[in-house]
Amino acid sequence: METLTIAQLGNPILREHATPLSAAQYQEFAPFFNALQLKMLENNGVGIAAPQVSESIRAFIVASRPNPRYPDAPMMEPTLMLNPEITWASESMEKDWEGCLSIPGIRALVNRHSHIEVRYDTLEGKEVKTQMEGFIARIFQHELDHLNGLVFLDRAERADYYTEAEYLKLIGQT
Repeated sequence: METLTIAQLGNPILREHATPLSAAQYQEFAPFFNALQLKMLENNGVGIAAPQVSESIRAFIVASRPNPRYPDAPMMEPTLMLNPEITWASESMEKDWEGCLSIPGIRALVNRHSHIEVRYDTLEGKEVKTQMEGFIARIFQHELDHLNGLVFLDRAERADYYTEAEYLKLIGQT
């Protein structure tokens, strides 16, 4: 498989509505999903969606873990989610910082549901229904936006945009 390149803001694929996968396609894409996870890890991401590497399919990986970009992230195993959707979202919202591998150097405060119930398929075709909260729920919502042609800046107020350097100063990391 060729090396994956992260699509940057302005690339039209980031504004497309991604195509659902059929269960028959899951194993066909397995090598791609492995490469997608490697690309996320090498860029210190906590999640990545297939459209971010120019593959317009409804798939993403959630992989929260502390790293230089998110030092306080909770630890979880990388989880591939195929044809994901939110089935319920709390009325309570939380505003917190987000960044994106497709928009390097920019952070913004984004308001997201604090608790969600989701469903997705595994690579083996099993349906998973689960609840998420806090930072993990934020990652899921961020990545789901990518499948629907949205980026985190679409959900932020313009006054809440920061460069990475100013964000690091704000949180006391410089």
